[in-house]
Amino acid sequence: MFKLIKTENKARRGEFTTTHGVIQSPFFMNVGTSAAIKGGISSPELAKLKCQVELCNTYHLHLRPTDEVIYKMGGLHKFMNWHRPILTDSGGFQVFSLSKLRKIKEEGVYFNSHIDGRKIFMGPEESMRIQSHLASTIAMAFDECIENPSPREYVINSINRTTRWLQRCKVEMERLNSLEETINREQLLFGINQGGTYDDLRIQHMKDISELDMDGYAVGGLAVGEPTEVMYHILDILTEHMPVNKPRYLMGVGTPSNIIEAVARGIDMFDCVMPSRNARHATVFTWNGITHMNNSCYTLDDKPLDEHCDCPTCRNFSRSYIRHLFKCGEQLAGRLAVQHNLYFYNTLLEKIRENLDLGTFEEFREEYSERLAQKA
Repeated sequence: MFKLIKTENKARRGEFTTTHGVIQSPFFMNVGTSAAIKGGISSPELAKLKCQVELCNTYHLHLRPTDEVIYKMGGLHKFMNWHRPILTDSGGFQVFSLSKLRKIKEEGVYFNSHIDGRKIFMGPEESMRIQSHLASTIAMAFDECIENPSPREYVINSINRTTRWLQRCKVEMERLNSLEETINREQLLFGINQGGTYDDLRIQHMKDISELDMDGYAVGGLAVGEPTEVMYHILDILTEHMPVNKPRYLMGVGTPSNIIEAVARGIDMFDCVMPSRNARHATVFTWNGITHMNNSCYTLDDKPLDEHCDCPTCRNFSRSYIRHLFKCGEQLAGRLAVQHNLYFYNTLLEKIRENLDLGTFEEFREEYSERLAQKA
């Protein structure tokens, strides 16, 4: 299922075969929270932006239009006309973000809908059933995303519960995949590592969940407020204990520089709302760094957003025009910027793969890791 093609120091070049296609790794998953990319990018357009995998949100789709509706419509792939792989998260992070509306117990989490306030229960079995209805390529196990920093005793209790939840997820997923009425009977299941910022707890939890032989493993609970150096340190000590023959996913990360540095530490998979969210607020990623299109210096600038980019936006429109659209509040501004940023992220991962193939990743990292984090 996952083939490790080659390595350069800790960085990994791989190939991940799924029922919805082969994924070249490392790769970035474009976030389509409610089965749509915010910014008005359709599924056929997304394919032209080099996207290999789309990520959709279990919690939001369970509320609207409901997973039952999507199941009756033939699953997410058919529903949104996307025929490449899809990963669905478990709903755990959304529960984390609803801290004032939730109550965590051994059986699962009780919380109130952020839409209408109605009471909802979600546990490991419920999360697996929802994701089975969605028929995604990869389902994520139900876990608790721990706030950083958290008291050590709380983190110990939480990761032990997350391990028990993972065991329940695996049993339920195996049952669901055996049913004739299941749309995707080859749905994969990833476990999630937690442990806050405690080195020993992170490592022990990784060892515990590795014994369950999941289809892949994710690192959760990072990029939620801790310093970047702490995140890098956790990856440094953790990837040594992650199974070599399974894909490794760093959840919710991050900036272009974060991605380059995480690849250097042995991570294969990424997702983040940053490229689309920042684009809708006129912030654009380029090969020379970050630009803000509301700046007056672009008023008479006839160059594309990035002179080194061949995305549809850069091929057709100037910085002057895009700045004008943002200043006028035109929806087209966000759409064009989102289109560029997604293309940039997917091209970044493409270039990382190319440099890994050539054995020149460290040179690429040295040239671009710091540059892409700066203002152009």
